[in-house]
Amino acid sequence: MLPILRFPDPRLKKRAEPVRNIDESILRLARDMAETMYEAPGIGLAATQVDVHKQVIVIDVSDTRDQLLTLINPEIIESDGSQTGEEGCLSVPGVYDKVERAERVVVRYLDLEGREKTIEAVGLLAVCLQHEIEHLSGTMFVEHLSRLKQMRIKARLAKQAKITA
Repeated sequence: MLPILRFPDPRLKKRAEPVRNIDESILRLARDMAETMYEAPGIGLAATQVDVHKQVIVIDVSDTRDQLLTLINPEIIESDGSQTGEEGCLSVPGVYDKVERAERVVVRYLDLEGREKTIEAVGLLAVCLQHEIEHLSGTMFVEHLSRLKQMRIKARLAKQAKITA
């Protein structure tokens, strides 16, 4: 299990670097991230959230938790439509709010063998891809919310941290 950074930790704002070489350290990172995501439990995790600033994300939106996607250097190359749904984040525990996202996305990425692939997604998978790819650029879903909501979330998480400390 890797420790997950919590909002408003400034390390969550760091921009992730592209992976230049898929070596054993990247493969280990991907395995550890998947284990952390499943244990948390969540449906997606970006390397930024575990304080590794490489462009790696893991996602599994399946009910059976057996359809793991690992995307290296993911990039949205097409998007259209609009959907609004409630989102949460492992870095913002217990907080859920409505966010508007593209309804359909096409993402280009490298798989664990370094092969270039594309995936077309709609619904929850499309939302999750957009959410996790945003993490790699240092953006969090709460930034789509009003300033007032962001301040309330920060205050609530600060209070939670004091209670558990």
